[in-house]
Amino acid sequence: MRIVVIGGTGLIGSKLVRALTERGHDAVAAAPSTGVNTFTGEGLAEALAGAAVVVDVSNSPTLDDAAIEFFRTATTNVLTAEKDAGVGHHVALSVVGTEELAEQSGYFAGKLLQEKLIADGPIPYSIVHATQFFEFVQTLADSSTVDGVVRMPPAYFQPMAAVDVAEGVAIAAVGNPTNGITEIGGPEAFLLPDLIRTALTARGDTREVVADPDALYWGIDLGERTLCPGDGATLFDTRFENWILEAAAKA
Repeated sequence: MRIVVIGGTGLIGSKLVRALTERGHDAVAAAPSTGVNTFTGEGLAEALAGAAVVVDVSNSPTLDDAAIEFFRTATTNVLTAEKDAGVGHHVALSVVGTEELAEQSGYFAGKLLQEKLIADGPIPYSIVHATQFFEFVQTLADSSTVDGVVRMPPAYFQPMAAVDVAEGVAIAAVGNPTNGITEIGGPEAFLLPDLIRTALTARGDTREVVADPDALYWGIDLGERTLCPGDGATLFDTRFENWILEAAAKA
């Protein structure tokens, strides 16, 4: 089966292309570097020709309000091209807690709009909500550092390895459209400051990590479990402590 992966050269997309290829599918990476631009529409028709499934794991180039227009335009272009090409299944990667996060964030408002466009569109679909990735823990710490101190809200999250995110999306891509949202996550929930502290210590980073009820997460005032999946989520096995040891060994 020919499956086009939009964003197929990125962190998740490259792993997804590999996972689909290993399953015996003709997985094709579509990205600006391969001549496909979903925002301008360049190369979309050619890339989607003959595709049975299109998986969108691309992301906005910014995390601010400009993401709304990016997701509006790119998603509309993709859905239109899919209809013209006779694609039978659209799969999109989104984020656990998007609806709640969208109330305070232009980026997540854009993600929520993307989901609505897909649900209202002409193509049978599956939306996969994933929790945060282990790979972004360092970036999260850096974004929350003030005067050398990492201030994190004492909220829970249930992060997962990027390779498991790709596996969860691959399962959706080769299955039947759900015309709804499924959730995936890691095996264990942590308080944000606790996991950040563990990650920094493992890397020899001596920054102090403080649990601060007034701290924001990417500018968002989090609920206690906004970032955690619900009871019906599919949980993957890779544990953070094993992942970080493996990452350190590779480094």
